[in-house]
Amino acid sequence: MIYDYLIIGGGIVGASTAWQLKQRYPDKSVLLVEKEAAYAMHQTGHNSGVIHAGVYYAPGSLKAKFCKEGVAATIKFCEEQNIPYDQCGKLLVATNELERERMLALFERCQTNGIEVELLDQQQLNALEPDITGVGAIKVNTTGIVDYQKVTTAMAKCFEQLGGETRLNTRVVGMQETADLIRLDVETQGRSEQIESRFVITCSGLMADRTTRMLGIKTDFQIIPFRGEYYQLGPEHNQIVKHLIYPIPDPDLPFLGVHLTRMIDGSVTVGPNAVQGWKREGYGRINISLRDLLDMFRFSGFWKVLCAHFRVGLVETRNSWWKPGYLKTVQKYCPKLKLSDLKPYPAGIRAQAVMADGSLVHDFLFAESPRSLHVCNAPSPAATSSIPIGNYICDKVAEKLGAE
Repeated sequence: MIYDYLIIGGGIVGASTAWQLKQRYPDKSVLLVEKEAAYAMHQTGHNSGVIHAGVYYAPGSLKAKFCKEGVAATIKFCEEQNIPYDQCGKLLVATNELERERMLALFERCQTNGIEVELLDQQQLNALEPDITGVGAIKVNTTGIVDYQKVTTAMAKCFEQLGGETRLNTRVVGMQETADLIRLDVETQGRSEQIESRFVITCSGLMADRTTRMLGIKTDFQIIPFRGEYYQLGPEHNQIVKHLIYPIPDPDLPFLGVHLTRMIDGSVTVGPNAVQGWKREGYGRINISLRDLLDMFRFSGFWKVLCAHFRVGLVETRNSWWKPGYLKTVQKYCPKLKLSDLKPYPAGIRAQAVMADGSLVHDFLFAESPRSLHVCNAPSPAATSSIPIGNYICDKVAEKLGAE
């Protein structure tokens, strides 16, 4: 059998794309393949579960557009599928004068992007969150929380109900493109076979550069993994905050800083930080992959990023191994927390696309061949934005194939 469309990657972007593609083309055969035994096992299933409102993103960028649309679309989907969510809101807390200036700039950006926000002074902040200390805050009303693994699994189920086909435990190890189709070499639980499709879409996250290279597409980016390490507060602190609590981020960095996140199960997590990863899918405490190391060390962009952010990287690495340093980043705005309050919690890995010149890719990045389209960078808030991203990918496929 030759499939009309094949999507590689069972994270939330891949599942959303497959589901929406099948809605558009109900008579076309569509296959979604995922190398793991379940959906959302990597970036989607290891994030903080936040439905982002779109506070940070440059006006006019795809991130800003997709995020604003994604909030409403995600909540609508959750309501239709009876998936629990909570629009608890978020506070971005300034703790000094520099952060206050950055806070005011962020407030203006929110207004430009049409995000529903309020500016709070110190007294208003203390009234809302007695355990949080700061000189002021932005209150973002539409931010929420959800379990994105449940969302992704529900999308895959909707796709199957429309007649789409899914294959878990199916790893793509090679691809060859001809004028008429793409032939994929796959391994399914130790068994090798080939699958053919007239068009391939890759949503492979941490492996985005490798799936692109399988077809010989020349690009000048590489995926560099960054570990986001979390802690969880004990049950006695489940009511420590009513909202999500974020610091004011450094605009020169792509990470949002260590924050307090209410989870949909009622617990509260602390994190993530951002430390250099040495294994793309390394979620344990010590993780090293020789292949991943060699790929990074051979890539000029890695060394340029390392040099540009060397001081920040040292601080993040120190705090990763020295728990009091990590705690200090949280005590800036929540001084009542102690070392004993920080309990173990699984880490996540961010797939950061880096260009050969060392620049970090902050927006979406795509590559293509005559019969393929590759999502090379789907940065946070990709989970929030997955439905509009999937729709955008379907539009690009339709434009590419034309009347075919």
